[in-house]
Amino acid sequence: MRGRGVTRAGLFTLALSLALSWPAAAQREQGWAVRESLADPDAPLYNTAKQKLLEGAQIFTYTVATPDPDLYCDVAPHYDYIFIEMQHSTLSWADAEAMIAACPRVGIPMIRLPDVLEGSIQKATDIGALGVIGPTVNTVEQALALASFARFPPEGRRSAGRNQAARIWGVDGVNYRQTINDNMLVVAQIETPVAVENAYQIARIPGIDVLWASNGDLQNFSGLSTDSREWHAMFDKVKAAALRAGKFVGSTNAGYANTGPNGRPDAADWRFFYGGPSHDGYDPRRR
Repeated sequence: MRGRGVTRAGLFTLALSLALSWPAAAQREQGWAVRESLADPDAPLYNTAKQKLLEGAQIFTYTVATPDPDLYCDVAPHYDYIFIEMQHSTLSWADAEAMIAACPRVGIPMIRLPDVLEGSIQKATDIGALGVIGPTVNTVEQALALASFARFPPEGRRSAGRNQAARIWGVDGVNYRQTINDNMLVVAQIETPVAVENAYQIARIPGIDVLWASNGDLQNFSGLSTDSREWHAMFDKVKAAALRAGKFVGSTNAGYANTGPNGRPDAADWRFFYGGPSHDGYDPRRR
């Protein structure tokens, strides 16, 4: 099937048709399909954020949106992952590359991409990100591009080349090329009513690990009050889609991690968050 007569477009169409023809899976432990996608489900991951998700934990982040290697190095060890913001910032790829290189392996860098184009995903993975967050993923085609360009063949379509990522993560006997597909965490951000309607089809795409519901933009794009039943129903639908497909589910509101006044009664089901506490009690305000 990978012969000369099969074009890249043909492979894309084939992968899409296979994904959409899968039978619906019975609900099992959250993230079961992510675990089953690993080459060795029993091997510990150097992406500790993904490892924590597989162990049933909730994970939280700190956002870096300015070119500040000192800040990145200070906060990176204290959070489950670091959210490098490239959608709503003027950070350059060189800025992000320098921060990840400044203190390699002290934390888990993830990049919210400016888009889900091949060039952006290639740069993010090549500079050493262990996770990519695709903004405003509305369609199956966008989800397939996000998932496939984030991983090397045969699982994906990431191209090979000399890069910082291999120098950072390919140490102490680790073969970066052979291990990064399992360690990459791919997050599709669900931000519009269209994306909510397509959530299950997006979640079924191989290589999508997390559906991440956006509190702010779901209000922005829907025009619904955050107190309305219809607005909350969108979150229920995203969660149901992720669980049915065997993926993880998260919210940009870290309050959903608990059952308090601004939380949810099903807080334990929500695993991936924007903001939230450090994992060791570190307070960045004291920096």
